[in-house]
Amino acid sequence: MLNLWLLMGIVATFFLITISTNGLTANALLAIFLGASIGVGLPSCLSYFADSTTVENRGLIGGIIWSGVGFVVLALAFLIGPLPQWETVVALALWRLLGTVGFPILNRGHVQPAPQKSPKYLEIVRKREILLYWFPWVMFALINFAETPILDIAFNSVFGPNFFEFLQLAEFAFIGIFAIMGGAIADKEGRKKVVIAGFIMLGIEYAMITVFSISLITGFLFLTLDGITWGLLFSVFFTVLWGDLGENREKEKYYTLGGLPYLLAGFLPILIRPYAEGFSTGTAFSLASFFLFLAVIPLMYAPETLPEKTMKDRDLKSYLEKAQKLVQKKTEKNEKRDMEKTKKENEEANEETQESPEDEEARKLAEKYY
Repeated sequence: MLNLWLLMGIVATFFLITISTNGLTANALLAIFLGASIGVGLPSCLSYFADSTTVENRGLIGGIIWSGVGFVVLALAFLIGPLPQWETVVALALWRLLGTVGFPILNRGHVQPAPQKSPKYLEIVRKREILLYWFPWVMFALINFAETPILDIAFNSVFGPNFFEFLQLAEFAFIGIFAIMGGAIADKEGRKKVVIAGFIMLGIEYAMITVFSISLITGFLFLTLDGITWGLLFSVFFTVLWGDLGENREKEKYYTLGGLPYLLAGFLPILIRPYAEGFSTGTAFSLASFFLFLAVIPLMYAPETLPEKTMKDRDLKSYLEKAQKLVQKKTEKNEKRDMEKTKKENEEANEETQESPEDEEARKLAEKYY
């Protein structure tokens, strides 16, 4: 299934060459095919990732993957950005071909687990833990994509055209850095804390733009906070969380539910852009900040998906390591003290047995005459 999906992606990428010569109907069909090339296999791909990792290391590995994605996207943008359309398409297709060829090689020896069959979609969405994570994720996706055209107009009106696109591209550097950090923290402290931190930072980001006028400083802060937020949420919310919730069952349906809000909300910028200039930026950004902070409330009641036993075992291991270091340090201190004491006793003994000049002279006289 995954091999077929990867091959489908290569074909869809090559078809991009024909966009400029196609009619409206052909481009609409191509858009459907491109969407299918992403959506059909993405849940299976993420499910494969979840089945290939354990709950103890899933966050870190997911963070490493998204870190690679961030830096690779940044590198490809600079390398192939200046190229003409057909050369860009060929470069992207060759990149996807590399993944298609590499996957079977890397997959050799991989033993596919036999998970339990997943329940129906209706049964999944009725679960409390699913809803407590799913509703904030839906709210986040709607706010993010609804605000994108408004942010575009606000920043470009101050700094000139294409400035916001530059910010979005530069964010991938921060995503690459903080995805690993978010994944590592999620494996140690839990997924929930990382997700809440991401939502709070995004809320602060919009509150900052509301209070302060757009400038280079606010632009840099927006770039930093937005990059950190996406690094945390991509590595944990999008990649790890739904696999945790799936537990030992088939996880495609869980990842489908997790991916749908984000993918479907991608249409919002197209719908809102024609009317974006009529919105008050202050009102739009303050509402975004308010609803993002509101989205944190369900997360406060959501269960932690990292097992409590795992966190306790990790804490116990940490305590034992600290205790061992303290014992070793104390032992070394005692050994050093004993060595110094022994050395001092030996020196005192040597001083007691050492002859005085008078004793030495008397001994020599005795040896001479007796």
